[in-house]
Amino acid sequence: MTEHWAVRKHAVRSEKGLVACQNWLAAEAGAAVLSRGGNAVDAAVTTILTLSVVEPWLSGIGGGGFLLHADGRTGAVDALDFNVISPGKLDPADYPLVSGRDGDWFDWPSVKEDRNLIGYGSICVPGAIAGLAAALERFGTISFAEALQPAIEHARRGLVLDWYTVLCLAIDAEGLGHFPASAALFLKEGRAPRVPERGANAHLAMPRKAAMLERLAKVGPRDFYEGEIASLIISDLQDGGSSIDASEMRDYAPVWRKPLMTAYRGMQVHAMSGLSGGPTLAEALGELERTLPEGDAMSGQTALAFARAIRRASEHRLRSLGHAGGESCTTHVSVVDRDGNMVAITNTLLSRFGSKVVLPSTDLLMNNGVMWFDPRPGQPNSIAPAVRPLANMCPLIATVEDRPAFALGAAGGRQIMPSVAQILSYVAAFGMSLEEAMHAPRLDASGVTLRVNQNARTDVATRLAEEFPVEIVEDTLYPVNFAVPSAVMRVDGQNIGMAHPNHPWAAVGMEGA
Repeated sequence: MTEHWAVRKHAVRSEKGLVACQNWLAAEAGAAVLSRGGNAVDAAVTTILTLSVVEPWLSGIGGGGFLLHADGRTGAVDALDFNVISPGKLDPADYPLVSGRDGDWFDWPSVKEDRNLIGYGSICVPGAIAGLAAALERFGTISFAEALQPAIEHARRGLVLDWYTVLCLAIDAEGLGHFPASAALFLKEGRAPRVPERGANAHLAMPRKAAMLERLAKVGPRDFYEGEIASLIISDLQDGGSSIDASEMRDYAPVWRKPLMTAYRGMQVHAMSGLSGGPTLAEALGELERTLPEGDAMSGQTALAFARAIRRASEHRLRSLGHAGGESCTTHVSVVDRDGNMVAITNTLLSRFGSKVVLPSTDLLMNNGVMWFDPRPGQPNSIAPAVRPLANMCPLIATVEDRPAFALGAAGGRQIMPSVAQILSYVAAFGMSLEEAMHAPRLDASGVTLRVNQNARTDVATRLAEEFPVEIVEDTLYPVNFAVPSAVMRVDGQNIGMAHPNHPWAAVGMEGA
């Protein structure tokens, strides 16, 4: 007899502001900003900066991302693209394909020595600091220095060595061990450190990272791109073999874009346009608007509608926009403040621990953005110099009657869009509460074989198997099978927040708590 655990988290409700994310320490930092009178952008930027220290394997200032902001009074939605950009001197010939693997629309061939996945050759110009600063400048009320303070405090204290941290370090110890600075920061004698016994607290010191953040607080975010910190970053990158130079760092700029808007089940869904998961989400929602059955959200027929729409949208994406990496590790933060302003922000290093490269002068963990390019030449998203890659990130904000109603996003690579589409549908089409929607079993149709949550009803896998190859899997923490979502809603003046039920440290921080 197989025994299954039923894990649940409850939604948080308040008339005050809420921050939903994948780490409770960061959620608390963001909520504290709200308690001091800050708004949704202030809290979101503070939370993301804190996450870069307390959960460095998923996101950080060495990467990039997307942000959506909705005005609580007018409902106006703005979108910011601060994704990474490939090096200007990148040569696609430096990424030769391994013979024997031709790839297909749901896979791609390997590159020699995994140069696009690990090491200095996989690193793109980071956009996170510029993007976070731009968001604060346009919509925030606090300074960048104030937003940095919790991150600085955690960096001074060091990374907490709890069981989950050690698990993440152990998973990638081999990759981190290839680079001396990475091994020195995260490992002990080449292995993940042990969790202290009998409740003792232990931390991994991050003195160089703390010093870098303190300088950014003192002299401002531009120092990351054209000051003392920029010089340290460029020197370390070039010593490791990267071609990124001073002009590329100096010229990096985030881009404000018009969001993509799709009418769906009484909501106006705003998502990132361009090289993101947004266009694919819009295509899937367009089909679901016509095909999603009424009534039973958990039926095999409903699952089939999800699978068909997500699969068709994914195939169109792969054929027209190209590939965007496989499994990646990301973080998403959803925020609503007391005035109804909302932020959905996704930040990533791409793979777990990104490129695995820690720059020795700053303890800065770098992205592996080249992974997001299709290594095959002649494709829509082929490896190329000085361009943004196609990303899987898919933050959204939905409005109802021109007011922000729902901010949602997730981590999990290609799993993100399927997860977001289903959670949104559970709420908008089937009237579920946010808590119900976040606990409801989902499927993943982003690969060749459909993955079905083992907690789904038995008729789901049976119905899907009539059209697709199906695999029944658990909604595990590692590996992630159905993404890691975070969401907030606003209903009749009350704010509701929900973090991923299966993630041990995911939480909702509440203003004034």
